[in-house]
Amino acid sequence: MHRSPMRNHRTPRPLLLGVLLVAAVVLAACGEDSPSGISAERTDTAPAAFDVVQTVVEVDDDDLVFRTRVGADAGSDTPEPVGVLDGAPVWSYVWPTSLDSSSVGFEPGQGILALAATSHPDFDDTPLYDENGDGDVANDGADWHTHWVVLTESAECDGGLAVHDIPDGETPALPPTWPELPILIDSPDIPLTLDAEAIEIRIPATAVGTPEDFSFDGVTSGLRVSTDTHDPLLCVEVVFDVASGDLSLPGELDR
Repeated sequence: MHRSPMRNHRTPRPLLLGVLLVAAVVLAACGEDSPSGISAERTDTAPAAFDVVQTVVEVDDDDLVFRTRVGADAGSDTPEPVGVLDGAPVWSYVWPTSLDSSSVGFEPGQGILALAATSHPDFDDTPLYDENGDGDVANDGADWHTHWVVLTESAECDGGLAVHDIPDGETPALPPTWPELPILIDSPDIPLTLDAEAIEIRIPATAVGTPEDFSFDGVTSGLRVSTDTHDPLLCVEVVFDVASGDLSLPGELDR
């Protein structure tokens, strides 16, 4: 049975930068095995599967490896479906970065570009790919999968952030694997791995323009779709944990 951390672990409404995103602030420090990453103490305010203890982005040959270690059983908790798109929950492991939104094909300067792994059983937003290999490309939403998203501050969202909406009538630059949703989201075919303690996503450095350096953070969160008001369409509803404690993006690329 899936646990429901969204119902049991609420957070206050935060501001985007410089204000706490979680009820309990965790002390971030550099870990011995990852001097450029962010390490954090365990907390009793987040479920173990979303309790961030370390986040790192490292260079491995021609790849960038995004990795977050959690208290236990990464990816073991997924949201319970509600049966409709409006109000559908989305749970996520997120790496907010200082990379410009144009790095992956969006217009420049649109907000915080973040790599994310998500699970949402009520809909599928990777229409080009059949992640579970059953021949149906439209039934894979519950399986953990990868996105690029652009996050912006939103007073309408309990978590203080939203995936950037595309206003009606606007046609901004978008990545070729954009899933035709009216938000700044990309659905590339980037696999991820899960084990007992960590989630990892490996991408070619060329996919983000082979940056010399960038900063990052690690977040676990729950989002929710709102099709009725569409203001915004995809809100961060609850933040389970933040590696830095304040979304200050202190992580440095580990070479």
